[in-house]
Amino acid sequence: MLKFNLLIFGDTGWGDELLISCIMTIFVSLSAMGLGVIIAIFTAWAKVSGNIILKIIANFYTTVIRGVPELLVIYLIFFGSSASIMYISKIFGYHGYIELNAFTMGTISIGIISAAYSTEVFRGAYNIIDKGQIEAAQALGLSKINTFIKILGPQILKHALPGLGNVWQITLKDTALISVTGLVEIMRQSRIAANVTHSPLTFYLTAAALYLILTTFSSKAFNKLEDYSNNNKVKA
Repeated sequence: MLKFNLLIFGDTGWGDELLISCIMTIFVSLSAMGLGVIIAIFTAWAKVSGNIILKIIANFYTTVIRGVPELLVIYLIFFGSSASIMYISKIFGYHGYIELNAFTMGTISIGIISAAYSTEVFRGAYNIIDKGQIEAAQALGLSKINTFIKILGPQILKHALPGLGNVWQITLKDTALISVTGLVEIMRQSRIAANVTHSPLTFYLTAAALYLILTTFSSKAFNKLEDYSNNNKVKA
């Protein structure tokens, strides 16, 4: 039975807590997506650079991350990083327990997962571009950095936008998995409220509605960006 009175704001309801958890979900999603894009740029570059060693490392990374369940990746990063830091600290004489901030670990975990998918988006966008443009830039004496900034970068971003929109939706929903790290986002707050009030249906349906609202608005935002990009020619 649904108990909508539990969703009101104030001391008698959980509306405040759910709003805060929703904001936390947005923050960690933005942070993870940003980190993922940064990692993906370098990983995609490694795949198309022609360097065999870099290409092998990049392919290994994307294959493993995309092939292993995302929850398992989060567990491995969460517990593995703490164990590694504690091992290093013992070398310097500190034998206490060290646990990283839940927000930081959530951002890193989801960011690494997001990067694996964004890498393929950027690589695919790069492969679409006519390589004759690179040759023309070289003939004009442009450096590799200027060629990327003025010619390749804007076109890659334009072609990558639809794919990045999909990666963002995945990243946003994957934040539900990092509730295992202790970060109070939508899913964890819903679980807490459901356990306290013994009304799981009310709060899990509310969580579903919040995710649906976030993904819907995100989809519309990316559609606007795509329309803007398509209506503006890339300036070399």
